[in-house]
Amino acid sequence: MSNWLLDRLFDAKDQAEPRFAFQGTVNWMRALSEIINNGACAPDELESVYRKVQRRPVNRDADTLVFENMHMAYHNLASLKAMNNDALDKYDICRSAIVSWYYSIYFAASAMVAASSGSTQETHALTAKVWQADIVEKRLIPYPFDLHLSSLVTSKAEDRISTYRGNNNYDLNDSANNAEMARGAVVSYLKGTHKYKKWEAEEKIKASKEFKDLDVENFRTKKAQELRDKTLDKGQVNFLTQAFRYRGKANYRDSIFLSYGDNNESAINQFINDLNIVSAGFIRAASHYCSVRVEKGTWELFVDDIKNNTRLSLDVETIAV
Repeated sequence: MSNWLLDRLFDAKDQAEPRFAFQGTVNWMRALSEIINNGACAPDELESVYRKVQRRPVNRDADTLVFENMHMAYHNLASLKAMNNDALDKYDICRSAIVSWYYSIYFAASAMVAASSGSTQETHALTAKVWQADIVEKRLIPYPFDLHLSSLVTSKAEDRISTYRGNNNYDLNDSANNAEMARGAVVSYLKGTHKYKKWEAEEKIKASKEFKDLDVENFRTKKAQELRDKTLDKGQVNFLTQAFRYRGKANYRDSIFLSYGDNNESAINQFINDLNIVSAGFIRAASHYCSVRVEKGTWELFVDDIKNNTRLSLDVETIAV
């Protein structure tokens, strides 16, 4: 069968091969979902992660940001629930589901930052940077959301990835159905995101005045490498970084892969369900953390208010702690 649109896109730009783009997209979410289903965000696990978190001094403005962002996260989770339950053809909503998934993660992470330091950021990239400092590096988010890189320098990133991987040989070519396969897939996605973020940073360096002043074309010279590594060492990758890249690939970079060509109806149906499971797991973790940081008694008021006044069809048990 002729693929007229695909051929036209390949002629016009560097277009990802749909089969591989699709495979990486659904297999990362399958792996994350498998880990969540195996108890990563179960109540006892969250109790262990947040047992020693102390309530902060009363900060009404910061707490208001927590509640506002968590409500937005719940709204996007409710959207995913509706897509799972009500959409007859999951192909029709798969791209929109990724957007709802991303914003459920983003707003929940923003609530955690507000609960930690009370800060707000103007961009998604800055939110990811602060979330890593406030939450990830303080071990305040459970696996698999805790995997991260604190530098984009190749040697440092590869050492961390090697530690995460151990002897695990699975990658994103495999659809995970156990914990070992899932870990291999999530480590592979971390590695792929590092490769992308490193390339992105290097392109910015090449466009900088400092690089142009070196009068070189690449990073083969010692001075160019020093300039590159100084910048790369300030870079990072965390789950929020990966989620942002994931949304971007679905909406912009790999524009055709989700709903074109081969019939993957079964995989798409599973994919939409996995998005919902991963979103709910992340939100449970964020809710638990926020509940022990905000002013005493206010989380319970928040949950009761959602229960009594929301028009969403979301089960309040998602946010009850």
